[in-house]
Amino acid sequence: MRRFTVGVLAYLVPTFALGFVWHLILFKNYYEALAIYRSDIIIPFGLLSMLIQGVIFAWIYVSAVAPRNGSFRSRALVYGAIGAVLSWSFTTIAVAAKNLMSSVPDYLLIETAFTLVQWIMVAPLTVLAFRQPMHDEARVRLAG
Repeated sequence: MRRFTVGVLAYLVPTFALGFVWHLILFKNYYEALAIYRSDIIIPFGLLSMLIQGVIFAWIYVSAVAPRNGSFRSRALVYGAIGAVLSWSFTTIAVAAKNLMSSVPDYLLIETAFTLVQWIMVAPLTVLAFRQPMHDEARVRLAG
């Protein structure tokens, strides 16, 4: 359970930090020009959404990626690809399909970039969070 919680945090913490800085500081004017967001963003709703996503993505990692053989890098790449495509489908494509905005292509560009940066951060952190602890025998062999 502890490892699962750390796995959820591996998604939640960087996603929230990046989302806050990306949307409300670095590219604030870009998003204002898109006229897509309300002026009084409800940050707790965004945090709750990310927490739910974090639980689901941690479960996906445990169910679909962790059982696979492979290196740290291959697990991070597989998980990052799965996560990025899923995230992109509901945070970028679906939003562009149903929300009013000044430019759908501009929104697709900025949110695709966000999703890529997000998963470049989240995937390796998640693999680290779920990495198996070294067994005592292996630890003894490496130390001796």
